[in-house]
Amino acid sequence: MNCKPAYCLIIFLAVVATANAHIIGTNIPAMPLTAERVADLPAWKAYLEKSVRQRQADQDFLHAEMKTAGLTHAIAPSKSASPRGTPLDRSASWYSSEAARRIARNVATFQTPAGGWSKHTDFTQHPRARGELFAGDSNSKFIIANDFDKPAEVNWSYIGTFDNGATITELRFLAKVISAKATNDTLALKKCFQQGLDYIFAAQFPNGGWPQVWPLQGGYHDAVTFNDDAFLNIISFLRDVSLGGKEFSFVSTGAREQAESSCRRGLECLLAAQVVANGHRTVWPQQCDPLTLQPCAARNYEMPSLASSESATLTLFLMQLPQPDEKIVAAVHAAAAWFEKTKIDGKEFKSEGSLGRTLHDAPGAGPLWSRYYEIGTDKPVFGDRDKSIHDDVNEISRERRKGYGWFKDTGSRVAQHYAKWVKLHAK
Repeated sequence: MNCKPAYCLIIFLAVVATANAHIIGTNIPAMPLTAERVADLPAWKAYLEKSVRQRQADQDFLHAEMKTAGLTHAIAPSKSASPRGTPLDRSASWYSSEAARRIARNVATFQTPAGGWSKHTDFTQHPRARGELFAGDSNSKFIIANDFDKPAEVNWSYIGTFDNGATITELRFLAKVISAKATNDTLALKKCFQQGLDYIFAAQFPNGGWPQVWPLQGGYHDAVTFNDDAFLNIISFLRDVSLGGKEFSFVSTGAREQAESSCRRGLECLLAAQVVANGHRTVWPQQCDPLTLQPCAARNYEMPSLASSESATLTLFLMQLPQPDEKIVAAVHAAAAWFEKTKIDGKEFKSEGSLGRTLHDAPGAGPLWSRYYEIGTDKPVFGDRDKSIHDDVNEISRERRKGYGWFKDTGSRVAQHYAKWVKLHAK
């Protein structure tokens, strides 16, 4: 993705007059996928219309259940900070147990009519009841005026989603249970798995990317989302399915072929979204506009920028691919060079008494990487809930310094793997 400096500056921030030199701008909202934007793009128009129909169908399904059950309000499900009951690191014998299969049956009941799952759902308690919402409340508790994170519908948010590992975690869990032992409910679980695969195929953009939420929710949720490894989780899963390993041996040949095709299109989108600044490839944004692939904002404090954490895991994924073509090789070399250029040595980001977490000198510490870097300058940037953008993390609110991962060491893994990879794939 070629990001021209002047254009990137426009989408990156709206410069504000201020006496505080550390505030360098104000974040601006991402553009949703709308009928006006896709009016002259047949494939995109069809995609958007399909999304609108599916969203309505999902809501109609819940309303019909509520009517049948005599409910005036939907039932709130058990909420969890992360999906509960679907671990992916247990022994094969555990996945064949009745406890695991009971959870798998619960998981199947929380699958949306579209075929995906929402996040923050506890699957250990009970099957989804008639008229029960598909997910617990995922809305921010810090909403301000014109907040980028304010949902259009309070009780219909992140249904379904790839955020926080949702949908992909459920599908991987189902695959482990299905492949562990054949029982009377296996056929139903296989049907559920296939519907989940079809959900991924339906959610994929015409250009190969995926939104954070599908059917589309609007706002930044419509962006091609690398944040929290959403894109990586999808493409890695599809690659595993296409290879038909032990856990996915039950998947039909046709579905594996479709997964391979979807994965290939996703890889093409990934390479196209790598940001080019000042004539050089760099890394990836946290999310990008679905039509232009230009970096865009997410939440108030997440500005268009280069995202080190997600870029690191994407680069590691590319280095794992066998027989990479010249485009993949070039992408990896560029990303590795960027990580080497932007590393921060001699600093720590941790609690410092009453000040909370701050970045301060620590000889011998590091390397660290800032979560976000300004496109074109590679300078670290930081956001706050009021949409202000700063060049000093110590200047943002204590709440945001405490509650967000502004610095990571993920780039160290890139350097370690690249040292071996480059011996096989010289520039």
